[in-house]
Amino acid sequence: MPASYAYLGPEGTFTEVALRTLPEAATRELVPMVSVPAALDAVRNGEAEAAFVPIENSVEGGITTTLDELVAGEPLMIYREVLLSITFALLVRPDTKLSEIKTVTAHPAAQPQVRNWMKANLPDVVWESAASNADGARLVQEGRYDAAFAGEFAAAKYGLVPLETGIHDAENAQTRFVLVGRPARPAAPTGADKTSIVLWQRDDHPGGLRDLLGEFAVRGVNLMLLQSRPTGAGIGNYCFCIDAEGHISDRRVAETLMGLKRICLQVRFLGSYPRAGVRAEDVPTALPGTSDDEFVKASDWVARCQDGRF
Repeated sequence: MPASYAYLGPEGTFTEVALRTLPEAATRELVPMVSVPAALDAVRNGEAEAAFVPIENSVEGGITTTLDELVAGEPLMIYREVLLSITFALLVRPDTKLSEIKTVTAHPAAQPQVRNWMKANLPDVVWESAASNADGARLVQEGRYDAAFAGEFAAAKYGLVPLETGIHDAENAQTRFVLVGRPARPAAPTGADKTSIVLWQRDDHPGGLRDLLGEFAVRGVNLMLLQSRPTGAGIGNYCFCIDAEGHISDRRVAETLMGLKRICLQVRFLGSYPRAGVRAEDVPTALPGTSDDEFVKASDWVARCQDGRF
């Protein structure tokens, strides 16, 4: 397997900046790809050891392109996550004035994060989406657009200048990135972990989503993300992408997954991995009756009952 990580490129993306915060990135060849699907396909095809892609931002929620790629196709697993604070700069060719800007570009996920700023400062510009924010900067360099929203750090790479900096509609906006590889044994639990799965309902019926969520609730497993995505099988057919607190080795999480496996048409396990920026001592204690020790004691009690040893 090549010692390389594919990532959403070209060079100068927020994805690259986040990727370089991983210690192991220093020992890998970092290969920019034209899109999230291309980065993940590089892993599926054996061209890269792993892919690093955005999966969620604090303004708009899940990045649908990434979620859809993990839902469909050959299974992949998440092994790490990184949180990166995001602010944008408006990058232009030298000597461009704000009043001269008629077209602007960036990744689609950037638009909701700068929408209000655009209304106030560039109300009449035409927005066109780019494959990534850095790719938008490249297109400005080529003269195809007047300006791009990207990281200020991308300016020098593409011969541009930051006309405005510190642009963001929401304070403390963050994007979550994940390191994705081929399925293997999850990393050992840290005490501050996250488990990601995709669920498909067996059939559509009243209370169907409640039934799925009940498997988490009765075992004290907290949800961190719940997003529906169309299955492609027709209007009204959806699967559910879920992030939950805990590790598959935790009894409450394992038993939740077993319960879901029994009632769902399909369950896709996307991995258990450390939560970014969270220490084990910061994780709330399990609800009464849901700790590993209590699951073991309950299981032992059932075994004694089966043996007539009440």
